[in-house]
Amino acid sequence: MAQDLRKLFENEQKMSSGRMPEGHEGRFMERLDNQLPVASKKASFGWLRIAASVVIFIGLGYLAFRTLGPDPVNPNQEIVTATSIEDISPELKKVEDYYLANINLELSKLQYSPENKELFDGYVKRLGELSQEYERLSAELIQSGPNEKTVSALIDNLKFRLNMLYRLKEKLNELNNDISIEENQG
Repeated sequence: MAQDLRKLFENEQKMSSGRMPEGHEGRFMERLDNQLPVASKKASFGWLRIAASVVIFIGLGYLAFRTLGPDPVNPNQEIVTATSIEDISPELKKVEDYYLANINLELSKLQYSPENKELFDGYVKRLGELSQEYERLSAELIQSGPNEKTVSALIDNLKFRLNMLYRLKEKLNELNNDISIEENQG
């Protein structure tokens, strides 16, 4: 059993030429095909898979629409209509109350005299016009439902009225100061 490894390698190199024998690859593939099981081709049902996907997609869409969509009208259910801003939004009613309370507070603080009556009447007339516009906007909001434009216009109207009262208060104070200065000089 003791063979010289050098001689063994030399013999091996002489026998192998580095090339495979003719037809080796073909025989190898044939053997491989015999050894491995052949996968049988099933009938093509690709169109059936696509149809099933479409049916599932439509079913999920319908389910989402029924779940997330508008509620169906129940004939036994009463239809509730809004009659005031509070019915539409309690938060908007709080904002309205805040501004109206401040407007009324500022109006109660104003002191006018015959000298500033014309200025005071001009501001009060403009406040009356803004109040009428506010009532029209409120009616529109109640009739058509809440939308960003109408709610924004309502709040802007209240802010503008309050700012007008602040300006009127400043003007009346300036006018009273001017009158006091004239009386002290004369």
